Amino acid sequence: MKKSYAGSCALLTSFPIQASVLTFDQKLDQLLQPVAELFTSIIFYSVEVAGVQFPLIVAWLILAACIFTFYFNFINIRGFSHSCKVIRGDYSDPNDPGELSHFQALTTALSGTVGLGNIAGVAIAVSIGGPGATFWMIIAGFLGMSTKFLECSLGVKYRRINPQGLVHGGPMYYLRDGLSELGFGKLGKVLASFFAVCCVIASLCGSNMLQSNQAYQQFVIAMGGESSFWVDKGWLFGSVLALVIGGVIIGGVKSIAKVTEKVVPFMAGLYLAAALFVLTYHYAEIPHAISLIVNGAFNPDGVAGGIIGVLIQGFKRSAFSSEAGVGAASIAHAAASTKEPIREGYVALLEPFIDTVVICTITALVIVITGAYQSGEGIDGVALTSSAFASVIWWFPYVLSVAVLMFAISTMISWAYYGSIAWSFLVGESKLLDLIYKVVFCFFTIIGASVSLDAVIAISDSMFFSMAIANIIGLYLLAPGIKRDLRCYQKRFC
Repeated sequence: MKKSYAGSCALLTSFPIQASVLTFDQKLDQLLQPVAELFTSIIFYSVEVAGVQFPLIVAWLILAACIFTFYFNFINIRGFSHSCKVIRGDYSDPNDPGELSHFQALTTALSGTVGLGNIAGVAIAVSIGGPGATFWMIIAGFLGMSTKFLECSLGVKYRRINPQGLVHGGPMYYLRDGLSELGFGKLGKVLASFFAVCCVIASLCGSNMLQSNQAYQQFVIAMGGESSFWVDKGWLFGSVLALVIGGVIIGGVKSIAKVTEKVVPFMAGLYLAAALFVLTYHYAEIPHAISLIVNGAFNPDGVAGGIIGVLIQGFKRSAFSSEAGVGAASIAHAAASTKEPIREGYVALLEPFIDTVVICTITALVIVITGAYQSGEGIDGVALTSSAFASVIWWFPYVLSVAVLMFAISTMISWAYYGSIAWSFLVGESKLLDLIYKVVFCFFTIIGASVSLDAVIAISDSMFFSMAIANIIGLYLLAPGIKRDLRCYQKRFC
């Protein structure tokens, strides 16, 4: 399977499936390959920097994060304490409009980002860029907090609440309505429609089929590999998964939030508990590991591109993991119960901190402290992370299999919601049309587990990061309005 640049990354090795299905895969891949190559060559166009290929889309995301960090006077650091107070419920009002609590909005958005990117993507970044990649990953994660603050504040500011109390918000709405207020109506409509189309495609393919495929592969590994009963039963696994996903998403965002507010904290807590156990076991080597990370960031040894090469690996992992700048998370945050858009922006800035600064960093530290990245056994991705944990906790690979499955499910249900909101933006609000989208989403879940469509995933990846192009253009234009709102909010509450 090709490496995917979507938030959760396709980093597992595909299992053989039935010959007849494989033939269909190959034919469909042949048909779509030229389109996939065209899209990928444009969106992931790279330039050589110090001998290392640097995708310009990563530069687009990181540059925006740097600019917004300075523009909002380091809101990512100065606003951290207030963010925690909001999550704790200090400012909650049951009479505020919206469908979700601040905590539910946060976990719903996190469920779309926390996943295999944190488990497998970090392993690849460290194995290629060395321990020093961790340092730059942390820096990029901190910077991304400012972008999340901006886009999610806008998500609430320009959301629409229908007479039934259902919320529709996200980049489609603030690009269209926000830019219209500034006199860029035509540009706003084009960017909003472009974003919505990309979001629907990304939700059906990369954030659904890909996750279904990965969950199936890891499940087969846990059940005994190629000798398992499930090895050629992708359609059956996908059908069961589709029933689970359908049972959640049919109920709308409130049903989704009820699942994510339990699954995300539980799985993240279990994963972090295992990581802390490994670090405690190796507590004497922690100072040395930190030294490797810091020194490796500025004085890398044997890494292609030197310091620039290490920096690029860290920045790539952070950008692909946190999705700051892509804009999808603002769809979830738009549903939060609040009258204050800025308040939800404070909540959202915690996402890259939890996803990248905490979970990704802990994963990297485990890989470094156990020396797994130096194994030289030709393993990477999930296998590398799994071997690092297994060196201390022999049964951890079984826990990891469950984590992969749960993270995949949580990602899928969040993106089903994102896609449904984008779909309604394009075709109009209708219960029937919304149901059609959700049925199609579940059908794609079955397909994803049954076949291996690399070209489809490549196209989806391109659509995913194309969202960032439209979104960040709008963020630059709309940032001054949020800055004024922030000053007013801080005078009243900070």
